[in-house]
Amino acid sequence: MPIKIPEGLPARDILDSERIFALERPEAERQRVRPLRVLILNLMPKKIETETQLLRLISKSPLQVDVDFMKTSTHVSTHVSADHLVKFYENLESLKENYYDGFVVTGAPVEHMEFEEVDYWQEFTKILDWSSTHVFSTMYLCWGAMAALYHRYGVRKHVLDEKIFGVFPQFLQDEYCFLTNGFDEISLQPHSRIASVDLDDIKTNNNLQILTSGVESGPGLIATRDFSEVFALGHWEYGKMTLADEYKRDMNKGLSNVHLPKNYFPNDDYRLEPVFSWRAHANLLWRNWLNWVYETTPYDLNDIPKLRSAGKLGTDRSIRHAPASPRLDSYSIFTEVGYGLRY
Repeated sequence: MPIKIPEGLPARDILDSERIFALERPEAERQRVRPLRVLILNLMPKKIETETQLLRLISKSPLQVDVDFMKTSTHVSTHVSADHLVKFYENLESLKENYYDGFVVTGAPVEHMEFEEVDYWQEFTKILDWSSTHVFSTMYLCWGAMAALYHRYGVRKHVLDEKIFGVFPQFLQDEYCFLTNGFDEISLQPHSRIASVDLDDIKTNNNLQILTSGVESGPGLIATRDFSEVFALGHWEYGKMTLADEYKRDMNKGLSNVHLPKNYFPNDDYRLEPVFSWRAHANLLWRNWLNWVYETTPYDLNDIPKLRSAGKLGTDRSIRHAPASPRLDSYSIFTEVGYGLRY
């Protein structure tokens, strides 16, 4: 089934060139199915690039997915035209009566700041509180994941001495979890962040489970026990050239602390084309998430508040928890270099 996008969305041309089946609303309405309704809160500066990355992943599911876009009102984006935001994005006030099967919250380049210092923090937390009664399951990405973990569960964020930048191995913690079903024991995940979450805060919170974790990059995928919230600390949604573009951008700015992204360019030569080594696991994660939402969400989305308040969301699958003690220790003898990730 195709993804269903707003008429005239710029990402349509790119999706068509990649042979991704995307329908605009007038075409999609002729199909007699109840599509999954997915809302995307896009906090990234380059809106169109992020839209394309996420729609590319959402399209990998065989389901028809109807996508809406949300923006904040308390922050003005300067990297996209106001016309684009007006045409394709709505704020919470316009969407607050809607219910959604899935919700995606992107990252934002503000991880060096305290959460409360971000100019849209109060609006952001209001959106998260709204989603707890109007959304079946939410996927948070990078800063969005760190911010949600902090707001929901008090998980602290730590600014790092050095940016985690590159493609890092993530070790599977529970091979029977439906969300990572089909994952190899080691998956690769892009990271581009100067902050991380407090591991002890996660391990001591019974509501949370670590699904993948890396020696150098730390937890990469976390979820609540009922999978109503999924937290991806890395960027599985990144395209092949995204890290290269970030590296060149920072080099052109003349920044003194720019490091070559690890495990990305062949032979660490930035003149060579990088290897798209995480695409399969990215597609698999999003397909698994959307399929689970489809299998467990109520047909009538108005039933979501009742299920969320009763704690019955995904009851049949919520028993598939990660082990109490992560399996990462059994792989501690390996390093990123030793496991052959330097091409």
